Amino acid sequence: MGKFQYLPTIDYFCILIYQTMVKIQVINKGNQPLPQYATAQSAGMDLRANIEAPITLSPMERRLVPTGLFIALPIGYEAQVRPRSGLALKHGITVLNSPGTVDADYRGEIMVLLINLSDTDFVINAGERIAQMVIAKHEQATFEEVDMLDETERGTGGYGHTGVK
Repeated sequence: MGKFQYLPTIDYFCILIYQTMVKIQVINKGNQPLPQYATAQSAGMDLRANIEAPITLSPMERRLVPTGLFIALPIGYEAQVRPRSGLALKHGITVLNSPGTVDADYRGEIMVLLINLSDTDFVINAGERIAQMVIAKHEQATFEEVDMLDETERGTGGYGHTGVK
C-alpha cells in the first residue's frame, strides 16, 4: 500500500512523492528477529548470523554464514546482500561477492559469504549483524546484435577515463 509524503525542497517548495511498500513473504527458521530498517530512511536491513556456536574466521578465510531466512520476492525485484560498513572498517570483515544477489525465484536460505581481510581472527556470534540486505527493483534486457555502436564523446575510454581530454 502506498502513502503520500510531502518533502520540502531547497527552495522551500513542496513536492509530492508517492512511496510504495513492497511486501515480501518470509519464513524465519532461525532464532533471530526479522530484518528491519533502523531508521525511516534506511536503504538496508541488517541480516543476523543464525548459528548454534560462534564461528572463528581466520585471516583470509571465507565462510557461508546462515541467516535462517527464506524469502519470496515479487517478480522484478532482487535482494542485494551487502557488507556492513562498521564490520569492514573496524574488523576487515566484508561480503566476498558484494553485492550478492538473491533472485525472485530463489527459495533457499539466505546465506552470507563473509571473508576476513584483516590479519587477526574474528569471532562471529549468534545474532551478530553480519551484512545488510537492500530490496531493489530491476529490469530485464534483451541483446540486439549489431555490427557497429553509435559514437559518443567518451568512445572507448575505460577504467579511470573521464572522457575529458
